[in-house]
Amino acid sequence: MPRKRPIKKSRKKPTPTRTPPKSKVAARHRRHKNRRPKNRRKGVVTAALVIIGNEVLSGRTQDANLKFLAEGLNGLGIRLREARVIADDEPTIVATVNELRRRDDYVFTTGGIGPTHDDITAAAIAKAVKRRLERNVEAEARLRRHYRPEDITEARMSMADMPEGATLIDNPVSRAPGFQIENVFVLPGVPRIMQAMFDGLKARLKGGKPVFSKAVIAYIPEGVMAAPLEDVQKAYPETEIGSYPFFRLGKVGTSLVVRGVDHEKVNAAAEAIRGIIRGLGGRPEEG
Repeated sequence: MPRKRPIKKSRKKPTPTRTPPKSKVAARHRRHKNRRPKNRRKGVVTAALVIIGNEVLSGRTQDANLKFLAEGLNGLGIRLREARVIADDEPTIVATVNELRRRDDYVFTTGGIGPTHDDITAAAIAKAVKRRLERNVEAEARLRRHYRPEDITEARMSMADMPEGATLIDNPVSRAPGFQIENVFVLPGVPRIMQAMFDGLKARLKGGKPVFSKAVIAYIPEGVMAAPLEDVQKAYPETEIGSYPFFRLGKVGTSLVVRGVDHEKVNAAAEAIRGIIRGLGGRPEEG
């Protein structure tokens, strides 16, 4: 009787793990690095403002640029998410600008680009973006055309020192230009000059969805409205509802502001707030 041959079990060799080429690994890293932060809402463009100046922190100078920039940016569909006031200190400027420029679409700085020894903003921004500080040829030419030859000084010409590769921001008032480097816009602190320069650079900014707002005023204390107002916020999570108490004509009241990119949701939330006010025996007024 012929012997049966033993059946050989086939052994599959394990599929070797393929290491992707270095170029693909680098590409993945770049995609991860350029990914928008998770906390950004789709379609929302954000900005931050850095107000630079010891004189603002000391109280000798009152800032007048924040309100103007917030309103101007909002009109372009750009939400000003944060404003910071910091000292004329290079490490502080570098750290602050680097943090905000990585988080927000645009960063604006005001102050510290004049001709005096404490005007260190340009040098600090150059360090933040890792560019060489250099004398900008076009900026220097503008300054030389503006001043009489006998009024030209090295201090005044230093206002043309900017990071390498900077794009000038026109100054229709005093001619000394500001500059843009990457997503950072460097402007003077003098409100009249800053506002004129901002009006000229708006065309460079790409906004997102416009933000609509609706204000409702009630002569009812804020604490009385707190609980029902929270219910409205939960019902309309796409909106932001702010509550601002005031004292006017001997009466305590609350200004309620609804903001959002969906016009219908903003109006609906505002109407719900009016209903709360009526239910509490008040009369809603437009803000």
